Amino acid sequence: MGIIEDHHRFKDIVKGRIKENFKKYVTHGEMIGKRENDFVKIPLPSIDLPRFKYGKKQSGGVGQGQGQPGDQVGQDGQPGQGQAGNEPGEHQLEAELTVDELAEILGEELELPNIEPKGKKNVETEIYKYTGRSPVGPEGLRHFKASYKEALKRSIASGTYDPEDPVIVPIKRDMRYKTVKTRVKPRTNAVVIYMMDVSGSMGEEQKEIVRLESFWINAWLKKNYKGLETRFIIHDAAAKEVDEKTFFSTSESGGTLISSAYKLCKQIIDEDYPPSEWNIYPFHFSDGDNWSAEDTKLCVKLIKDFFLPHTNMFGYGQVESKYGSGQFGKDLQKVFPGDERLVVSQIESRDKIVNSIKDFLGKGR
Repeated sequence: MGIIEDHHRFKDIVKGRIKENFKKYVTHGEMIGKRENDFVKIPLPSIDLPRFKYGKKQSGGVGQGQGQPGDQVGQDGQPGQGQAGNEPGEHQLEAELTVDELAEILGEELELPNIEPKGKKNVETEIYKYTGRSPVGPEGLRHFKASYKEALKRSIASGTYDPEDPVIVPIKRDMRYKTVKTRVKPRTNAVVIYMMDVSGSMGEEQKEIVRLESFWINAWLKKNYKGLETRFIIHDAAAKEVDEKTFFSTSESGGTLISSAYKLCKQIIDEDYPPSEWNIYPFHFSDGDNWSAEDTKLCVKLIKDFFLPHTNMFGYGQVESKYGSGQFGKDLQKVFPGDERLVVSQIESRDKIVNSIKDFLGKGR
């Protein structure tokens, strides 16, 4: 029990350190690169748990020897001596936390409300597991190990057990059989579809902002939906679906037709994610440049007629770049004022990522 308590105590200390420097961990990507399945390695300065340390014998200590009022305890007041060293003075510790634990910290720090899945998209399923044991049952469900343990306990208790000749013969009352336990488990399906403008105006810094923000969005949604799927679309003047690695590493140039991404996103939803069964979260990231006002009108129509009625929310994140006009975000805010189903978030720099996550997830939709 002592080891378990120490482990929990250490986890609490690690979480405390992350909370103290929460903005740093959100805006720096080194830990995101250290994901292993559902675990993330967090680089932290060395953490020493408080403990007593014994000194050398006859070396004095607190309350021993001569002293004057105002003298510092544990220090002799002399400057350090010797040459400067060439070894690092602080060592990094990598502590493992689950994505769920990071999401919990995110929710606490940003005061995010839990998401409540809507309508038929929240489906309950019955799970049957042979986890129970019973003294009666069909022979096909006899549990050999449990029966043997009962026979062994009876033999030891009656004094008939011989370590030199450990023969155990189960009798009828020793038999144990598997029994079914039924558990109702809520099953919620959710998909996040990320779309990103990869035209020439979206540089490496802009894509890194999107990468960081999408990690935290995913972490929070995974905490609310255990069956979360992700899809990725990149676009300039044309759109295509890619894997996650390609999504964050592609560098292209050319014009920008935002509607190409929205059309492909709609196609993916129509083919794979019926809105009556899935919680759907499209997120689009761009610097706000679009090829023409006519294409913007087409995007607005797709949002109004398809995305808003059929998804939980539609998120548009406008990442500021020195080449982007930012006009598309302004147009959306003008057409959809006050509509909570559409969230437009301005992301001027890494320091604004925390605010943008709050914009997107703060409504609990």
